[in-house]
Order: sequence, then C-alpha cells, then structure tokens
Amino acid sequence: MSGWLVGVLVVVGLAVALGVRSVRGRYVVVTVEGVSMAPTLVDGDRVVVRRRSATEVRPGDVVVLEPPADASAGTGPGGPVGPRWNIKRVVAVAGDPVPDDVPVEGVDRVPAGSLVVFGDNPDGVDSRQRGLFESARLLGVAVRRLGGRPL
Repeated sequence: MSGWLVGVLVVVGLAVALGVRSVRGRYVVVTVEGVSMAPTLVDGDRVVVRRRSATEVRPGDVVVLEPPADASAGTGPGGPVGPRWNIKRVVAVAGDPVPDDVPVEGVDRVPAGSLVVFGDNPDGVDSRQRGLFESARLLGVAVRRLGGRPL
C-alpha cells in the first residue's frame, strides 16, 4: 500500500474509535429487573439511558438512579458488583411541591439536590416509601427500549 492510503486508513480508524468512545460516554444500556415500572417497562426490558445531570431532568422523565441508603431494608449503593440501580418516573424536581404521599417532615418543596420518583406500578417501592432520592445518584434518563418505541 502506498503511504497516503495507510495514513487515510489510520485517520479513519481513529475517527471511528473516538466516535464510539464519545457515544459510550453518553449512553448506557440497562436491563430492567422487577415490576415497579409495569406496564411501561417489564422485567427483562433493556433500555438505552442517556447520561444527564439533575438540572436536565423534568417531571415525567423515566430515570435510572441509585436508591437512598437504607441499611434496614438492604437498599442503597451496591455491594461488591457495583451500584444497584432503580428505574422510576420523576414526579417532582428541586423547587416543586412535595407530593402529599411522600414521607418528609417539615419540607413543602423538593430541596436542591433531591428528586421525587414513583414507579408506574403502585405496588413498587419508590419515594412514597423511601422519601427523597438524591439527584447526585442519577445515572441518566431512559430514552427508549432496545428494539422498541421511545419512552
């Protein structure tokens, strides 16, 4: 091969590698476990999650985040295999009124750094049982099912 063709192939290869790295840094695929988001999402669904900051999240978004730590319930940041993720729908963000069925005392509005999230299935465990979720534990917003329609 001539030198210019090798140079072009190297440049194209680097561009593809950088593009893949960029996409992998912004998106992650998560598998749904459990029924807290049924019927919207069911056990085994795989969803594409776009990494977002809490300031980019809006009520109605389906988000993936770590649950609040609760040693008595065995929830919170993961163990030896990494974090345990929850997938829930955002009901209120910082500055919004706290829904009546969320157990927080002395707080009328969602404080900065917090989110209120509910599962679509009322039998799931969410802010109605755990209270406020820390927005710093947010992984991102679910944008679509793999092989399926947008959320």
